[in-house]
Amino acid sequence: MMDADLSPLVLLGGGPDGWGPALLAAAMLTLAVAAAAMAIGTVLGAALTAALMSRRRWLARAAATYGLILRGVPELLVVLLLYFGAPGLLASVAALMGSPAPGSPPAFLTGCLAIGLVSAAYQAEVFRGGLLAVPPGQIEAAIAAGMGPFTRLRRIIAPQVLHRVLPPLGNIWQFNLKDSALVSITGLAELMRVSLVAAGSTRRPFLFFAAAMVLYLVLTSASSALFRLVETRGQRWAGGR
Repeated sequence: MMDADLSPLVLLGGGPDGWGPALLAAAMLTLAVAAAAMAIGTVLGAALTAALMSRRRWLARAAATYGLILRGVPELLVVLLLYFGAPGLLASVAALMGSPAPGSPPAFLTGCLAIGLVSAAYQAEVFRGGLLAVPPGQIEAAIAAGMGPFTRLRRIIAPQVLHRVLPPLGNIWQFNLKDSALVSITGLAELMRVSLVAAGSTRRPFLFFAAAMVLYLVLTSASSALFRLVETRGQRWAGGR
């Protein structure tokens, strides 16, 4: 029997003709890409925040320029630049140095890095806004009370920053999760890529794109619920400091 003649339950099931396990594995890989990109964005975003708030003007301007560029170009362009453009550039540099050309970068690493670089530009502004929202008088009062830097961070700064940055960080996470679909152009078997392959193999595009939509909605809905839970816990922590 041709794939096009099989029922949706069979095609989406776990049998020999079913794509269910592949779609679920792809959904988990999508989640891994988004999580790794979020981690990269958080670390780099924190460094950019420190640079933006630095007294060294050249450092602040460099961080601001980074944010302006990465927030102003499409994420797809960043993926294309890193996956297809960077190897050619590195090959030219290697040729000048008499070294062998490096191969294509790993699709997973490239996708995580591309999305993470863009995510960092947004997270930096979120962190900066959270820090600027802490009243300077509270920090001055904590210093006058003899609190050390770690105590000030734990009792004054961190609870207020956490309370303010969690909602926008939740939005950025959702963007990362959906932007992971762009990594499909590298051939990585994430949810969008597997859906495209399944749709082409079975000639049932509506079925598999609808299934992908449902899986994306499950991931985003579960993420929203988790962030709401963490935000509630964060409010309790901030209130109990």
